[in-house]
Amino acid sequence: MSLPQSSREQVSREQVLALFERPLFDLLFEAQQVHRANFDANEVQVSTLLSIKTGACPEDCKYCPQSARYNTGLEVERLMEMENVLARAQEAKANGSSRFCMGAAWRNPKERDMPYLVQMVQEVKSLGLETCMTLGMLDDSQAGRLADAGLDYYNHNLDTSPEFYGDIITTRTYADRLDTLENVRNSGMKVCSGGIVGLGESAEDRAGLLQALANLPRQPESVPINMLVKVKGTPMENQADLDDFDFIRTIAVARILMPQSHVRLSAGREKMNDQMQAMCFMAGANSIFYGCKLLTTPNPDESSDMQLFKRLGIRPSGVSQVSQKPDEMTEIELHEQLAAQAEPVLYYEA
Repeated sequence: MSLPQSSREQVSREQVLALFERPLFDLLFEAQQVHRANFDANEVQVSTLLSIKTGACPEDCKYCPQSARYNTGLEVERLMEMENVLARAQEAKANGSSRFCMGAAWRNPKERDMPYLVQMVQEVKSLGLETCMTLGMLDDSQAGRLADAGLDYYNHNLDTSPEFYGDIITTRTYADRLDTLENVRNSGMKVCSGGIVGLGESAEDRAGLLQALANLPRQPESVPINMLVKVKGTPMENQADLDDFDFIRTIAVARILMPQSHVRLSAGREKMNDQMQAMCFMAGANSIFYGCKLLTTPNPDESSDMQLFKRLGIRPSGVSQVSQKPDEMTEIELHEQLAAQAEPVLYYEA
């Protein structure tokens, strides 16, 4: 079944479901063709995501250990001091990240915090990194101020399909999320928006999530696909596991529907073996979060990521391809050594 060629044309639910129902290898073959037509097939964009304010969120997202409504044993932390943020950003750059993302567990930022956030963006950009923030809902004025400060990306996930959304979150609506994405886009910032699979949703809900993302007036530049990380104390702690192949299918369909977006293999990687991650890269994933944690949930450490990259013959964006002579240290090996020396950093699940 042919799909619309323009991102401004609407894709139907039936078209998305038809992709999900294709034989897996046919789907992967098409996704890889689409990927190679739009990106360097052996390059992965690497982002680091730091929690700048942890816990005590008033929202009731059933998957999230940061919600104040659930007892997960999470230690609440206030907004991080600037010097600590910049130290973590410098570490991230040294370890091969090209983008530094900052997340705060808020429903929305308060006016008193905006000048500090603006300064934070400016200081991190001065280090030569792309910048991203995820702070909850933004109005048009807040989005404009962050854009004027130089913020490159804003993350705000749709999480799941419109139909299943109310089963997961009741404290903000799907329309609220779409309004924030519209404010971000109108400000001139790039959009990072994706979702979570493994929440107990149906295959049609996974199709609905990707349909909603693909049918945005302009498709997101970055699409994080998260596998649910089950955290004790949240309503999702006993959720049944999603089949690995269903996750891989989701990556492949996202690649086909959003050919020019970076599709990020995000939360849940710590539970994926190397073979599954390799299949996700084959399916069109070309971005990862890098570091020991995504806020409170585990993530593969930097050295294991670089070892996997080396085994697969892929490299972080911005790292030149060099000859693999046994008596020379390649840039990949240098990144691996730097990663092994770095102290653990706190990352945010998005």
